[in-house]
Amino acid sequence: MSDFTHDAWSIYIAVITVVSIVACLVLLFSLSSRRVSPDGQVGTTGHVWDEDIAERNNPLPRWWMWLFVITVVFSVVYLVLYPGLGSFAGQYGWSSAGQYRDEQAQAAAVYGPVLDKFLKQDIKAVAVNPEARQMGQRLFLTYCAQCHGSDAGGSRGFPSLKDRDWLYGGEPEAIRASILEGRNGMMPPMGAALGSDDDARDVMHYVFRLSGRAFDGIRATRGKAKFDSVCAACHTEKGTGNQQIGAPNLVDDVWLHGASDAAIMESIAKGRKGAMPAHKGFLDDGKVHLLTAYVYGLSQ
Repeated sequence: MSDFTHDAWSIYIAVITVVSIVACLVLLFSLSSRRVSPDGQVGTTGHVWDEDIAERNNPLPRWWMWLFVITVVFSVVYLVLYPGLGSFAGQYGWSSAGQYRDEQAQAAAVYGPVLDKFLKQDIKAVAVNPEARQMGQRLFLTYCAQCHGSDAGGSRGFPSLKDRDWLYGGEPEAIRASILEGRNGMMPPMGAALGSDDDARDVMHYVFRLSGRAFDGIRATRGKAKFDSVCAACHTEKGTGNQQIGAPNLVDDVWLHGASDAAIMESIAKGRKGAMPAHKGFLDDGKVHLLTAYVYGLSQ
């Protein structure tokens, strides 16, 4: 619909709407008249079944006809008062965007003072305030639970917010930046850089060694050289990750995309992509402050 911006389209829609209403009335009254033959019998529509069953041309019931007229009158009144005839806004000038702004203004008048009270406080202090945590939880359930879960435990591809494993940092400012600006994480596919699936499996066993899981010693030894040359640039030589670019810590046993051999091999060979949308377009500073405090408090 973004292509239909010319004023002629507004006129076209208005004309079609008016013609449709008039056509409905014409059709209604044309079907409400009784056609009587010279012998005094009601005429038929010409439809006959089984040789002697004919469809009589009786008019519509009066109650039905007037109900239809009332419907048409209601539609005309509606089009005068509300938008519907092309670009004509109606006498009331109502719009869904305007109603949304009015509702926002009403909500700001009611909740604004409460949000401002917490906005003046340090995030760490807000995080332990029972009232603020209740409000933050409601905001979290509205805006964040779809991805991170109602308990903030996350799921495959969506990080848990209850532990202390942070891709981009768990301090208040880092959390606030994540909420406001969003995050775009990407691990490039490393299958070609490592050379073969066997090399990728060696790197996987070296990562197992870093994270304290059971590993094949020979494979892990071979995988260390590949890790240092290909993976350490992002994950560091010790595998502790880099929060500046969202590279995960590989020393712990937290796996965003699954801990099975197949899931880890897929991450190494094919890479991963993840995106958190920015919320600065529809959350004001007070709500972001409460959300930041709530999320910060989950891991403390």
